[in-house]
Amino acid sequence: MKNKRITWVDITKGFLMILVVIGHYPGELDFPLAKYIYWFHMPAFFILSGLFFKPILDKKEIKPTIHKRFMQLIVPYLFFLASITLVRYGMEIFSGNWNLEWYLNDLWTLVIGGRFVRGAYGVFWFVTTLFFTYLLFMWLTTYFNRKKQFIILGLFYVLGNFESIVAMKVIGGKPSEAAQSIPMIWNLDVALMAIIYFAIGYYFKHLWMDISKRWMSTALFLSATAVLLDRINIIDYRLSMKFLRYDHFILDLVIPISFTIVLVGCFQLLAAKLSINWLQKIENHSLSIMYLHIFADIILNDYFTYGLIGYTTIGIFIPIIVSILIKNLLPNGKILLGGFSNKKEKTPIPT
Repeated sequence: MKNKRITWVDITKGFLMILVVIGHYPGELDFPLAKYIYWFHMPAFFILSGLFFKPILDKKEIKPTIHKRFMQLIVPYLFFLASITLVRYGMEIFSGNWNLEWYLNDLWTLVIGGRFVRGAYGVFWFVTTLFFTYLLFMWLTTYFNRKKQFIILGLFYVLGNFESIVAMKVIGGKPSEAAQSIPMIWNLDVALMAIIYFAIGYYFKHLWMDISKRWMSTALFLSATAVLLDRINIIDYRLSMKFLRYDHFILDLVIPISFTIVLVGCFQLLAAKLSINWLQKIENHSLSIMYLHIFADIILNDYFTYGLIGYTTIGIFIPIIVSILIKNLLPNGKILLGGFSNKKEKTPIPT
């Protein structure tokens, strides 16, 4: 049973990574695909991460656990950040940009990270937010009983929505610019909302591990209803965790959870009947795909013309090739790709 569970988790994450790539397609589509992808794909990643969270039973485990997550998340973050930046700066110098102030300002923006870095770094916020979310949830489950955990999580949710109201309503304007009016390094404030989805994955593990027909049908009905209401302009729901856009206090839970239940339920059924190894392989290289798919397009779109399919293909296969090269050619390549595990562990815990 454990192997089946790992299989459906892997193929679900692989499919979600394809959606991440599609969601960053810069071209125009007749159907608002990206809008619906953003309704659930990032919350789904946090839910699946929470699903495999293991609470600290001995406080002596805190330090090695933090070290492990740092090596798995922040070390690859720094590696890809430095690698992309070196290539970018090489291209800038080659094009004649010798403005020292430009480089200093750019480096400072990269240090702040989160919602303040755009372009090739558009997805970097997720990793720093996930790291801080993990630490925050570890603190919560280590030092507070279940009742206090729920109270604190409720406060986090209210604070997250309050910050969104300040950004979207009080400051106003374009969501990305409004969110950037609120200073925060590494998008750590997004953890106020991310930890809610993370907790839903953890506390309702029994639901996620085996989606029942009742839950599947209910979630499918809610998801279809949400899309229908959006299409006929009764609602205009948006969700952008990166830019603090949480449109509705209730729908921010109902819509992402419903879509995620449908997605997980479908892949649990498929994993039980079919072999979808190609999605597992995509998941195996998901870190590289996440970091490099936008940059691959930035480099190639000046030389080639392609649509959504071409963009998605480039955004998946070029990072996979780079991932294989890193693993096989660079010292500690596996660690640079997030493959670190404590020596005493026999198998890595999915994150």
